[in-house]
Amino acid sequence: WPENCKAYRRTPEFDENSVPAGLTSNHATKRGIWGRIHVISGTLLYYVGPPVNESLRIDRDSSAVIVPEMPHRVELQGHARFYVEFSRAGKPAEKNKNGKKSRKIQEK
Repeated sequence: WPENCKAYRRTPEFDENSVPAGLTSNHATKRGIWGRIHVISGTLLYYVGPPVNESLRIDRDSSAVIVPEMPHRVELQGHARFYVEFSRAGKPAEKNKNGKKSRKIQEK
């Protein structure tokens, strides 16, 4: 998870009755957009497509990172509730002469 990622949006909570079909079939986030799947209750399987080709079982004690542009999908295991938090990578913070991180603010 890149240090300079900032959360900017999250989905509503979904369950086995409300999960959009798009989340249960292969899809990917756009370039620079990271995600984190948070399970509130129950269990889901998180499948990551090529080139990784792995699956991960997620419950309320864990979460899963969605890497930009990586094909993935979820599969709910019975009753489950979850949401996805989206973050985007910003410009990396620069260090000032004191060694502390600072951001340059660009004029509009």
